[in-house]
Amino acid sequence: MNKNSLRNFKIYIDFDGTITTKDVGEYMFLEFGDPEKSLQIINEWLDGNLNSKEVWIQLCETVKDFSESKFNEFLETMEIDPYFNEFKEYCAAKNFQVAILSDGLDYYIDKIREKKNFADLPIYSNKLSFGSKGELIPLFPHTDEECTKCANCKRNHILNSSSDDDITIYIGDGYSDTCAAEHCDFIFAKELLLKYCEQNGLPYFPFKDFSDVQRIVDQLYNKKKIKKRHQASLKRRETYMQG
Repeated sequence: MNKNSLRNFKIYIDFDGTITTKDVGEYMFLEFGDPEKSLQIINEWLDGNLNSKEVWIQLCETVKDFSESKFNEFLETMEIDPYFNEFKEYCAAKNFQVAILSDGLDYYIDKIREKKNFADLPIYSNKLSFGSKGELIPLFPHTDEECTKCANCKRNHILNSSSDDDITIYIGDGYSDTCAAEHCDFIFAKELLLKYCEQNGLPYFPFKDFSDVQRIVDQLYNKKKIKKRHQASLKRRETYMQG
């Protein structure tokens, strides 16, 4: 038996700005809501004055006349990383378990997944429903009452689906990825997540696209011995003890 077949890789991937080339959730409200108000709300979130649930609720309130047909046209302009599906196929060939963890809304995520051919991957996200007058209503099925920052607690998904025997990898770009990344053995980061890793002394692999990710993951897979991040194990243990 190939020694590598015994290695259980579990890979968790952010959606907006990581799989997609733009933050679809942000662009959605700049396009269909009040752009000035939306930017103000997003900046309040980045400054730590609002949590994700508050942000989604307030952003949805800026949309007064939502058109599903126009929104679908808008989604046609959204692109994904050109190497993402190749990376997905690579993971499938290696029997790596892959899940998408998003603090975004299922309404646009599902449409993009179907169009771009990766609807087979499991995903955990917030949900979007519509009121009787067409108003947008965000729902949060994966929230954690003890978490004061996230709407969809990505950390919990990781802890509930992996063990200390697994080799966990997190791939992300944003503020909502920081807590989840701290609980994984290896971090692939860009944009805000990269800055967070640098500011907090977290080792990470910078990446531009998923061709970078695939190359480095393959190098890890083929190493004789993989040295997992000790601080991630301590973080996981600390969270278990608190629970």
